[in-house]
Amino acid sequence: MKKKILASLLLSTVLVSQTAVLTTVRAETTDEKIAAQDNKISSLTAQQQEAQKQVDQIQGQVSTIQAEQASLQAENEKLQAESKKLEGEITELSKNIVARNASLEKQARSAQTNGAATSYINTIVNSKSITEAISRVAAMSEIVSANNKMLEQQKADKKAISDKQVANNEAINTVIANQQKLADDAQALTTKQAELKVAELNLAAEKATAEGEKASLLEQKAAAEAEARAAAEAEAAYRARQTSQQQSVVASGNTSFSAQVQATSTTDEEDSSYTPAPAPAPARQRPTYSSNASSYPTGECTWGAKTLAPWAGDYWGNGAQWATSAAAAGFRTGSTPQVGAIACWNDGGYGHVAVVTAVSSSTRIQVSESNYGGDRTIGNKRGWFNPTTTSEGYVTYIYPN
Repeated sequence: MKKKILASLLLSTVLVSQTAVLTTVRAETTDEKIAAQDNKISSLTAQQQEAQKQVDQIQGQVSTIQAEQASLQAENEKLQAESKKLEGEITELSKNIVARNASLEKQARSAQTNGAATSYINTIVNSKSITEAISRVAAMSEIVSANNKMLEQQKADKKAISDKQVANNEAINTVIANQQKLADDAQALTTKQAELKVAELNLAAEKATAEGEKASLLEQKAAAEAEARAAAEAEAAYRARQTSQQQSVVASGNTSFSAQVQATSTTDEEDSSYTPAPAPAPARQRPTYSSNASSYPTGECTWGAKTLAPWAGDYWGNGAQWATSAAAAGFRTGSTPQVGAIACWNDGGYGHVAVVTAVSSSTRIQVSESNYGGDRTIGNKRGWFNPTTTSEGYVTYIYPN
């Protein structure tokens, strides 16, 4: 009996021990799985946070570029309106200056012919009485006073037009610089938006739970990454082209009017109708300007014309404004082309300028120019052409003498 009881006790002890071991094993396995799942969730959360951080960073860059674009566009609209207003004021001042010049020159010729002092003496001698002499002298004094006032107004208007031309040129140059920055920003924005798409898809892939959906998102991510690489390559190629074009434009400025005329003459030796026009006389009375083209944006038509015709003004504005500004500065303008003259086209907008290098007739000339047809280097882009039928508007010539 005692043996049976002892055996039972031993068996019970063994069963309890085995049950405890099994329970411990099961508990340890479950805890490990829970811990592993926790680790996986923690890792996934960290990945999501990193992906979200990347999305936020790129989105911030995109927003910055878009804000800069909006700011530049607003500034350009303001500057263009200011330039248009200044252009009108410059045109009106120029008309007044040119009109007064004609009147003053006429009076100067009259004084030289008749003699101002003799006129005063004759006025007094030919008077019938002292009262009449005094009246005549007073009248002549009023004329002299009016002329002096005209001279003072002429001086004031010339100062005003000079100041407005500088302000107008600064506005134009800023607009052109802003337009280049907008073009650069557009390229950068395309790249950043492609990168943002990659980051957003990466975040979506990290958040996906179903393997099928995640695989699809990963495929989209791979395609987006390819697009982002292509956008980055396109931006790099754009910047390389910009650098190369800028170098070519600057290099083309290492020329002169005589070199362009020589090149034109060489290319037209077999043209029997071509007769080189005589070189223009040297410039006479005119304001003193710098001999370089740094006051105009490199690559623009105004920069090309100033490079080939250093006698042109430093702050004459857009191409369409050159004839008006030149007339106000005392240069002759007209409708007859001459070698060495600046051709100024006014289309109601920016206009265009070029330097005449060959003349066959008033409807058949050659020019050297920059920024024609998108080519910003200086050169003969058109060969022989009719200057009166271009899309650039009506043409006026500015003569250097």
